[in-house]
Amino acid sequence: MVACNPIRYPLQGVATLPNTTDRLTEPERAAWGGYLRSHAAIVRQLDATLVEAHGLPLTSFEVLARLAQQDEGKQRMSDLAQSVWLSRSGVTRLVDRLERDGLVERQACDSDARGAFAVITDAGRARLETARRTHVSDVRERFLSRFDADEQAQLAAFWDRLDS
Repeated sequence: MVACNPIRYPLQGVATLPNTTDRLTEPERAAWGGYLRSHAAIVRQLDATLVEAHGLPLTSFEVLARLAQQDEGKQRMSDLAQSVWLSRSGVTRLVDRLERDGLVERQACDSDARGAFAVITDAGRARLETARRTHVSDVRERFLSRFDADEQAQLAAFWDRLDS
């Protein structure tokens, strides 16, 4: 998945690192590499569980979950792409598949002829609710159970720091 938010330079509010070489130090490499390996492994495992149990890839689950959280279960395609970290063309292809499966439908945008909404269907909501139990259990087992409540709060603060 590719983030849609570009990195802004200079990073404000981030401690300046004393090492200005073009190579990561060992602690930097361990922190960065550990994050990348962990993210890739967990996402791969969560995806495999959802596909095996529900025939629903993690990206499809995320789209259904985002839509279900919206008023009237709909979101503009461009906003949906940004919220699930996909390109516009990537979310278009994904919504095409979900539409073929009857989980999502497209709705024209009255205020913008070029715009469209993705709308979760009743079948999409039912599939999401069934898959959500599996997903939450899997997230707890594979990720959250490795940290106590204080560590989870600390991790959340770290992620917030990166998201600003």
